Amino acid sequence: MREVKVIGAGLAGCEAAWQLAQRGVPVRLLEMKPQKMTPAHHSADFAELVCSNSLRGDRLENAVGLLKEELRRLDSLILACADATRVEAGGALAVDRGGFSALVTEKIKCHPNITVEYGECSEVPAGPVIIATGPLTSEPMSDAIHSYFGGRDYLNFYDAAAPLVTFDSIDMDCAWFASRYDRGSADYINCAMNREEYEAFVRELSAAEEAEVHGFEDSKVFEGCMPVEVMARRGFDTLRYGPLKPVGLRDPKTGKEPYAVVQLRRDNAVGSIYNIVGFQTHLRFPEQKRVFSMIPALKNAEFVRYGVMHRNLFLNSPGLLDRYYADLRDSLVAFAGQMTGVEGYVESTASGWLAGVAMSCKVLGQAVPDFTRQTAIGALGYYISDTTVRDFQPMNINFGILEPLGYKVKGKANKNFAIAQRALAVVEAIQAQTEK
Repeated sequence: MREVKVIGAGLAGCEAAWQLAQRGVPVRLLEMKPQKMTPAHHSADFAELVCSNSLRGDRLENAVGLLKEELRRLDSLILACADATRVEAGGALAVDRGGFSALVTEKIKCHPNITVEYGECSEVPAGPVIIATGPLTSEPMSDAIHSYFGGRDYLNFYDAAAPLVTFDSIDMDCAWFASRYDRGSADYINCAMNREEYEAFVRELSAAEEAEVHGFEDSKVFEGCMPVEVMARRGFDTLRYGPLKPVGLRDPKTGKEPYAVVQLRRDNAVGSIYNIVGFQTHLRFPEQKRVFSMIPALKNAEFVRYGVMHRNLFLNSPGLLDRYYADLRDSLVAFAGQMTGVEGYVESTASGWLAGVAMSCKVLGQAVPDFTRQTAIGALGYYISDTTVRDFQPMNINFGILEPLGYKVKGKANKNFAIAQRALAVVEAIQAQTEK
């Protein structure tokens, strides 16, 4: 049986390798870490989460919740490991960052059909191969992909990560545990600010000195990871309607809604490290310490990791790739992950799942399952391959790219739930067909 190469052991690469291996296909997984690291990576483990530790909402009325449920039902490695290392985060699926990556690494290395090989790849091999080197693809590999597609230019956007602080350094006299609207358990630390504190914070944040990032422009930032200082410059109340919104939270000391609230989310299982939610930034490290310490509960905060910004590359996939992430010219050469134009951890996982399953069918001589736009997995594949899309940009999963119901349902949540139920029925039908 032909061996499939998978290049890159991120979320998409690990998922693709696992799906191939689970179907009896031998896999050679190539990973450049730890021999070569990028500025955003800190661990030698696979599937490292370089930004948030949250995989976002988990309800079916939420498009990413539907995507996760589809992947769960389809035996996704990444979702199984995420569920196994879950930390409480209200209605979101958040994971112990280190524990999650370690578990994925263990599963991959222990699979009898997967051979792991370390070292940087600097060419596009002959198929069958899945390239999942990510938005931080090394320069030699980036040049190779560029040449492979005949010199077509890459597109790019900028992404950022939020700082991490130790729990012991948070002043809990100025903060309290709660989830917004008291939904679920009290999983977030809420740091209140009054108007005067908020005004001073926004003023200093707007004027703080940024780190130099080559080619950076505000217009090239992905909206889902907008740096907090960029938001502050957009207007006085922008943060209060964004990551610092106090809606649904009441300070137990006053019984009232605070003027602004900074939320912290647990970053590991033991609760010793917390992520400052929504505080993606590219400020210089001393400026992060100075300005973020103006938040009363963080006045003595110990920062174990400062926020960073990095340039992400992605393909202009429409016209290059099909809806299974394969090269339109050679179906045995496929790509997966954020480099294809899907944005987000779960979306990258979904692309790896579909690319891996499709490749396994091709090498085994089987029919590729028909994931239509009625499913979230299929809708992402259709989006990145849609040549009618103008100004192609990275896309999170959303109900707008799924096929409409064709009939009216009262209420947005009810409509989304109906779309989700239809999608899961399609997934179950595909599973039943492939098991015959």
